[in-house]
Amino acid sequence: MRQFVIQVDAFTNQPFSGNPAAVCMLDAALDDRVMQHIAAELNLSETAFILRQGQGFRPALVYADR
Repeated sequence: MRQFVIQVDAFTNQPFSGNPAAVCMLDAALDDRVMQHIAAELNLSETAFILRQGQGFRPALVYADR
């Protein structure tokens, strides 16, 4: 499975600081279990899944590792 993932540094304007988080851009919805496995594999405290919808995007799910 190929997935487009961006890692961002949240709450900062400096590279390599702040809180790392993953953003996964989806062309189609994924099963919740699959998204949980992807989030676990990325091993970051936050992983957001964004679904393309028409000309825009909408949040699919956000996982926080607690």
